[in-house]
Amino acid sequence: METINVISTEKATVFIQVNPQTDQDSTIFVDGQRATSHNAAFKVFFKVQPKALGIVQIMIGVMIFFLGILFTIIYPAIVVFFGITYWGSFIYISAGSLSVAAQNKINLCLVKASLVMNVISAITAGLAILLLSIPIIISVGDPLYSEGLRIIVILLVFTIPQFIISLFISGFACKATCDRDSTVVNVLLN
Repeated sequence: METINVISTEKATVFIQVNPQTDQDSTIFVDGQRATSHNAAFKVFFKVQPKALGIVQIMIGVMIFFLGILFTIIYPAIVVFFGITYWGSFIYISAGSLSVAAQNKINLCLVKASLVMNVISAITAGLAILLLSIPIIISVGDPLYSEGLRIIVILLVFTIPQFIISLFISGFACKATCDRDSTVVNVLLN
C-alpha cells in the first residue's frame, strides 16, 4: 500500500511518498537463464556471483586440507593440535557448496543457509589466521623451522582470501534476506 503525504508552506511544497517493497514474483536472469524469484532482493545476492565465489571457496578448502596433511607431517605446531586445517577446510567446502547451491536453486532457505555457513566460515578463517600467525611470530629467524614456516605462509595465503570471500558473501546474503520488508521513501521538493 502506497502512502503520500503533502506538506505545503509559502515557499515550497514537499511530497513524501512511501512505497513498501512488495514480495511479488519477479523475473531475474542468472547466468543467462531466466528464473522466477519470489523476492526482488535476490538480485542483490546474485550481483556478488555466489556460484563463482563458492567454487573458489571449495578449491581453497581442498588446498588447505591437503596442505594441512603436509603440515602435520613436516611441522607439528599449535595449528596441528587444534586441527583447524582439517575441520576448517570442511567448513570452507560446506560454505562454498551452499553458495553454489543458492545460486543454482534460487531458494530463500538456501540463501539463509549460505549466510549462516559463511558467517561460521569467516569466524573459522579469522581464528585460523590468528593460529597461523603464532608460529610465525614465535619462530622468526629460526632456520630449523624454515620448511614449516613456508607451509604456514602458504596456508595464510589461502586463508586470508577465504576470510574475505566469506565476509563478502555473508554481507550480500544478509542484505538479500534481511531487507525484504524495507520501504522506499521518495522526497520531492517543489
